[in-house]
Amino acid sequence: MKTDVLHAVRLAKLDLRLVARNTTVLFNVLLMPLLMAWLFTQTQGDTDIQGVPARLFVLTGVPGLMLGFAVFINLVNSFTARREELVLKRLRGGQPSAAAVLGGSALGALALFLGQVVLLGVWIRGADGVLPANVPLLVLGAVLGVALFALLAAAFSGITPNAEVAQITVIPVILIMLIGAPVAFPPDVLPGPLGTISNVLPVTPVVKIMRSAFLGADHFSGDGRALSMLEQWTGALPSVGLLLLWIAGAALLARWLFRWEPRHG
Repeated sequence: MKTDVLHAVRLAKLDLRLVARNTTVLFNVLLMPLLMAWLFTQTQGDTDIQGVPARLFVLTGVPGLMLGFAVFINLVNSFTARREELVLKRLRGGQPSAAAVLGGSALGALALFLGQVVLLGVWIRGADGVLPANVPLLVLGAVLGVALFALLAAAFSGITPNAEVAQITVIPVILIMLIGAPVAFPPDVLPGPLGTISNVLPVTPVVKIMRSAFLGADHFSGDGRALSMLEQWTGALPSVGLLLLWIAGAALLARWLFRWEPRHG
């Protein structure tokens, strides 16, 4: 167990170094979601959304977009390229276990994601004077969200023939996240079944948890009142439960689809 953790940390450090050396990846993974967040805020007026200023509502939902870029797109590309270059095969044949190899990539993605959340927190503090109300809940949402989208990335890499096609494979997921995730609006504004679908998307519970952790307010019921720490945790339980269900499903999907060696035929 200890050896696996050490291998995972080493692989995570390697991943972070590779990202830092690639300007294109660094822009797409770290800066693109923040640019999109800025564009989203420009579409909002001085109105409130469920008792929260519209700009603040959008910014606290942006971690959902960050998961799509820093974790999902990043890892689909990484897993696919390393498989085709036989890196995954060599790693699996060496000392690290399969869990350490996948966990190392997820750990690196978590570091990137948390770095983005810190930058977002600085932005929100400077623009609206708001600090996260519940940091432990914020971290829990980040860890569970990264775990889910890392598993989904592993599954999608298994149906992706090569790194070039990976740019196309991820598009449906990113479009669903952009259109259906409650980043710029709550799910209940969508008509009929679309609102129901939005509520059960894998990114939605992450957005709800992290927005609640930032604001510490019951914004989803519309009254904007401050919640106690206990109320924040109990209020997050349905979202945590839904996330765990998604993680279990994504783990089964990844186990079925993920490939360690290049696809043939």
